[in-house]
Amino acid sequence: MRHVSLRWKVAALITLACCAVAAVVGALVHRTTLERAMWLGEARALESAETIAKDYRAGAPAEASAPWTEWIKSPDDLPPPLRERLAAASSTAWPSSATWYDDRNPEQPWMWAAQRVDGGRVATSRIEMGSERLRLRALDRAMVRAALTALVVVVPVSVGLAELANRRLRRVAVTARRIADGDLDARVGGKGHATGPRGLARWAGSDEIAGISAAVDSMAASLQYRLLAEQRFTADVAHDLRTPLMGMLAAAELLDDGEAADLVRDRLRVLRALVEDLLEVSRLDAGAEVAERIRVPLAELAERSAARVGVDARVVASGDPVAETDPRRLDRIVANLVLNACRHGEPPVEITVEDHAIEVRDHGPGFPPELLSDGPRRFRTGAAERGRGHGLGLTIALGQAGVIGADLTLANAHDGGAVATLRLPRRAPESPR
Repeated sequence: MRHVSLRWKVAALITLACCAVAAVVGALVHRTTLERAMWLGEARALESAETIAKDYRAGAPAEASAPWTEWIKSPDDLPPPLRERLAAASSTAWPSSATWYDDRNPEQPWMWAAQRVDGGRVATSRIEMGSERLRLRALDRAMVRAALTALVVVVPVSVGLAELANRRLRRVAVTARRIADGDLDARVGGKGHATGPRGLARWAGSDEIAGISAAVDSMAASLQYRLLAEQRFTADVAHDLRTPLMGMLAAAELLDDGEAADLVRDRLRVLRALVEDLLEVSRLDAGAEVAERIRVPLAELAERSAARVGVDARVVASGDPVAETDPRRLDRIVANLVLNACRHGEPPVEITVEDHAIEVRDHGPGFPPELLSDGPRRFRTGAAERGRGHGLGLTIALGQAGVIGADLTLANAHDGGAVATLRLPRRAPESPR
């Protein structure tokens, strides 16, 4: 469905509201005017019939030239609707009278009136209503023109006023997207906008959009504070652990050779790798990493990365692809992906190298749904069937991919297995600030 701007939705709503109001008001005016014209026509017709009846009673019926003689009729000579109304009125009042609006010819309507006189005769009159019909049509046209004029004026003004609110909402949406993309300094009110209690009270007291803006800024400030606190904690822990760990490694080398000493050295090496990963994550979080780009043969680098971590992976290359990137960081990414596939998947591990793209695939159970939907989480592998680990490999791979401007996507193959695809930029991206 095509996206429709809120501005045009407001314009459509205002247009419909104006049309509805104009239709209701026009219908009321039309009905009131018509009822008044009918009432005046009935009054004129009855007054004329009564005058004819008085003249008939006061005059000589034998005088054929009297002006009222053609309006004195027998009830049988009356139009059927008028005769029926007169018969119905005869039982309630005397002298009985009745009216009838004759619109058999819409272009020339008439208002009939009849009143009984002595001798069973009926005095009749007929008033021409064509002029009232013409005036009513003219009034309808005038109301339509007035409604269209009002729409021409009101709708653009309303759209302009709605655009002011729409612009503020777009600013809130853009800021929210920037925050979701990692720009925690983004604020609806600009950087440095007051988000303390006083600032929130000042903004929230304006209108609903200002309240939303204040809430987004407050959310961003709280999220930024918590993430920075987490980053500081991670960096502090890694730095504090590094010094005693190096001492323990040095002391372990002094132990006599044996099964227990080998076990201690192995666990210390694992712990050292974890501390190094924590330090790398803290540097990535702080945005302190800067890529150094050179031309790198991708297939050769993929083979060296797999061999460095001791994984027997099959490398399939299309031609001799080369990309301008940071070889150390690319090696780190590929090594982590291959090591993750070896630990949590099943062999064979395949590396497919194409133009500015590297794909690492295993044939295990695949990535768990929560990892695909939410991304890798630190210190969690996401699923028991994919083994246990500290869960920093994919996190570091994603962080290093961001440093070199690459796009790392995680998916599952349709025939089973996890697939990690790294797409390198064809042009060197701008260095992060």
